[in-house]
Amino acid sequence: MQNPRPQGPSAGGHPSAPRMQNPRPQGPPPVAPHVQGPRPQGPPPSVQHPQAPHSQGPQPPVPHPQVPRRPAGAVPPPGVGSVSDGTGHVRLPPGGPVGMPSAPPAQSAPDPSATTLAVLLIGPAGAGKTSVAKYWADHRRVPTAHISLDDVREWVRSGFADPQSGWNDHSEAQYRLARRTCGFAARNFLANGISCILDDAVFPDRPVVGLGGWKRHVGPGLLPVVLLPGLDIVLERNAERSGNRRLTDEEVARIHGRMAGWYGSGLPIIDNSQLDVPATARVLDEVLSRAIASPPNW
Repeated sequence: MQNPRPQGPSAGGHPSAPRMQNPRPQGPPPVAPHVQGPRPQGPPPSVQHPQAPHSQGPQPPVPHPQVPRRPAGAVPPPGVGSVSDGTGHVRLPPGGPVGMPSAPPAQSAPDPSATTLAVLLIGPAGAGKTSVAKYWADHRRVPTAHISLDDVREWVRSGFADPQSGWNDHSEAQYRLARRTCGFAARNFLANGISCILDDAVFPDRPVVGLGGWKRHVGPGLLPVVLLPGLDIVLERNAERSGNRRLTDEEVARIHGRMAGWYGSGLPIIDNSQLDVPATARVLDEVLSRAIASPPNW
């Protein structure tokens, strides 16, 4: 019996073996689509030029992450805000007119040191408005800002209209501009949960420009309090001043006399002739506690 011969390509040239086809491939083998070469065939559709003839039409815009919006009037927690973009800009609640503070239940006494308030401290030069306002703001349980009208007026350097050089249209305009600026600042602070105390020498015989102006700039929730010590105390404190903050004795006496018109106005008045700054701040808290429970009509 003959041994079988292999029928594969190794059978050699035996005459009885069938003629084998050339094993060399006749062309490149088909390549699967997923193993094509790395050379890109063109820009991906998302970056194709809009004018290219092979463009498939405008691509839908890439959606940007939505920034959650805080409800109007809401106060963000300290140090927390809504970041609107990559620049670090923090969106803050807009400042609006300040409403009346909400009165607590009758059975509990209001605590002004823990309540967001807008206070206007009125008084003549030398009454101690700035010292009391700073101390009061420093010792509250909630964030509080002190805004002094005289400080804002003196932001104007070149062209400052000093009333001591003569009261005229320029000094009047700068006073009104400073009051409006202070009002805008107070409203923005209050809208973001920061109380404010403002101080100004508001005269009772100019209600439209003085007290009425503050009410328009800040809102009906502003609580005015008058600080009015005796004339001798005011003269003594004024003598300790320097620069344009110091007035003549005649001017101090004239202003003090005009401030006496607040008696009978219905506004709370504190005579701090015999009180130091901390004691005056405590009395101010007592006055504000009553004003929160029963807001004054002004």
